[in-house]
Amino acid sequence: MIIFGTKGYLYQLAILTLVCGRCGNPAAHTLRKRVTKFTLFFVPLFPFSTKYATQCTFCGAEQQVTKEQAEQLQAQEAGGQVYGPSGQQPYQRP
Repeated sequence: MIIFGTKGYLYQLAILTLVCGRCGNPAAHTLRKRVTKFTLFFVPLFPFSTKYATQCTFCGAEQQVTKEQAEQLQAQEAGGQVYGPSGQQPYQRP
C-alpha cells in the first residue's frame, strides 16, 4: 500500500502599498507565494507547483503575478519604491 498526495504551503513575502486594479484604492497588498508539494507517506518530497499573487487588503481582490514580477515587487519594496499593478504610476505618499 502506497500513500501519496499533496500538501500546500502559503508564504507571505511582503506587504506593499499599491493601487488596486479592482477598487482603485491605494491600499496595502500582501505578496504571497503558494507552493504545492508532492507527499509520499505524508512526507513532503518536492514542489511541483509554485504560484505568486498579490491580494488587496481593502477589497480582497487577488491578482496572479509571475515569479519575475514578484521578485521585482520585493526589490522595489526593499528599496522604498512602490508601484501599482500593470505598470501604473507609483502611488506618492503624502
